Amino acid sequence: MTDNVPVSRTDGPGQRGTAQGAGAVGGAAAHEINLGSVGPAFPRTRHVLWLEFGDRADFDDPRKEWRRLFSELLGTFALVLAAAGGGLLHAKGQISLAAAVVAPGLMVTAIILFMGAVSGAHLNPAVSLAFALRGDFPWKRVPGYIIIQLAGATLACLFLRWVFGNVEHLGATLPGPGYQNWQALLMEIVLTALLVSVILGTASAAQNVGAIAALGVGGYIALAGLWAAPVSGVSMNPARSFGPALASGDWTSYWVYLVGPVAGALIAVGFALVLRGRGGDVISRAAGSGVLDEGAQAAKAQMSQDIDQGKV
Repeated sequence: MTDNVPVSRTDGPGQRGTAQGAGAVGGAAAHEINLGSVGPAFPRTRHVLWLEFGDRADFDDPRKEWRRLFSELLGTFALVLAAAGGGLLHAKGQISLAAAVVAPGLMVTAIILFMGAVSGAHLNPAVSLAFALRGDFPWKRVPGYIIIQLAGATLACLFLRWVFGNVEHLGATLPGPGYQNWQALLMEIVLTALLVSVILGTASAAQNVGAIAALGVGGYIALAGLWAAPVSGVSMNPARSFGPALASGDWTSYWVYLVGPVAGALIAVGFALVLRGRGGDVISRAAGSGVLDEGAQAAKAQMSQDIDQGKV
């Protein structure tokens, strides 16, 4: 089974070996899973796998980095449009707080499902940083992802300013009435640590990257907002707070929403180390990058089977 797992992202069909994280799969392998044979027998299944996990050739092609960056730009634009737009309309008294905080959660669910296979659907500098610290995402791609995420957030808030005018801080995240910066900071640290833990967890070998991640991450964002929004606004994302601050010109308490999510992401990486050991295995790396190649898919499928049978 380990012969199906690439040693590195540059391995071709003729270069196979034992990769980090593949040992648990290889030790219990009873038969070989060849997803290449899925196509002729089950064309619909293979098409669904391609839609969910993407195409390795496209992802590895440096000439198509623009596609991944555009995916992050579009995804972050959509997320901040829902998050900041919901906050703005709630401040105007036109929608409920529940609607304002559930909307971004549902938006993230949709984004992960429709473009997670392209870029990994990070949508958040803290998430890109966490994936890189785990060894699941190349450091050379981090600056580009962060810049494009900030750009997407800014474009969303400029659109809101064009539609509504510079009102209600353009839906900026701020400490709630009666709460101080330090209280909002602590809340952002804890909430982000849990959010990134959910993200890193759903990118592990034992779980799907597509639908499970979408439901887990989107559901967590909505749940966190339902109870914690009155304290800090529940940003958990430096880009989400950057857009309204830049577009409105109001940087009040922005440092809270930069320091808090970054600190929370670092804590989540520590949690992941305790829970799952070091990162960088082929499956998690593929998930963080937005694609699972055939070897990683086979390893994931075999491990899921072994877990169901009680072998792991």
